[in-house]
Amino acid sequence: MADTLFSKIINREIPANIVHEDDLCLAFRDINPQAPVHILVIPRKPLPRLADATSADRDLLGHLLLTANRIAVAEGIGDAYRLIVNNGADAGQSVFHLHVHILGGRSFTWPPG
Repeated sequence: MADTLFSKIINREIPANIVHEDDLCLAFRDINPQAPVHILVIPRKPLPRLADATSADRDLLGHLLLTANRIAVAEGIGDAYRLIVNNGADAGQSVFHLHVHILGGRSFTWPPG
């Protein structure tokens, strides 16, 4: 996988407002927030899209979701937040490094798009 904006953030080549870091993932505030709280959770492992994950990534994917929940609680939005994973350009993915958006701090409607 080619270097992406997110791999450069992981490697500290580009600054980011990091809110969480562990051995499997990193989370930081989105630079173009779509809600009062908008944080991205990314795996350290370079997975371009969710569709590229395999059964070997099961624990990593679960870790990303559980980490997103812990971050939402820490940010004070643990009772009402939305998680989004865009898979592919037609779904709105612009950085091809798997990431989970945590959105909260306002009401959301359905359907989202």
